[in-house]
Amino acid sequence: MLQDYILGHSSAEPEILRQLRHETAHMKEHNMQIAPEQGRFMALLAKLTGAKRYMEIGTFTGYSALSVALALGDDGEVVALDSNDDFTTVARRYWQKAGVGDRITLHLAPALETLEGVLGKAEDRTFDMAFIDADKENYQSYFDHSMRMVRSGGVILIDNVLWEGEVLNAENDNPTTEAIRDVNRHVCARPDVEAIMLPIGDGLTMARKI
Repeated sequence: MLQDYILGHSSAEPEILRQLRHETAHMKEHNMQIAPEQGRFMALLAKLTGAKRYMEIGTFTGYSALSVALALGDDGEVVALDSNDDFTTVARRYWQKAGVGDRITLHLAPALETLEGVLGKAEDRTFDMAFIDADKENYQSYFDHSMRMVRSGGVILIDNVLWEGEVLNAENDNPTTEAIRDVNRHVCARPDVEAIMLPIGDGLTMARKI
């Protein structure tokens, strides 16, 4: 399998992340989990950019947050937004087990509510890196909020931008698919970002704020 070859020729996945991924794999919603190579890419990107403050919109069972938290180091800060207490209970358990629970702040509420409320009022809050992986219909709003909150030179990552290839299916006019197409066009058209779409997982856009 091609993914096995990719993983076999990449840096090893930390054991705590392997355990979390395997537990999540037994859940009904396991397909919401990011791919392990995506987690390794995000961790490496955080190290390469010297990131210390990271925000993610959509946390699920915490794999992406944990991947980046481990890469940020002892002085790193992660702000995670999610609205599902069941999924994030798993996340919090693994964050504590990995010894990074004190570096991660979880806002358990609808993401737009948090972005426009608590985080929106923190004018001095500037993040080095942000990751969007929540309800697709709000992707464009999440991206615009992230642009406001990420520093110049910072990076915004958007997950599922290929939507299993359905972005190319002209017969698919599902609102979720259309929302992904919309954000893909939106990011490309903005003059204040440099962006590239990568064939990692289900498609990952990386945008650098100019």
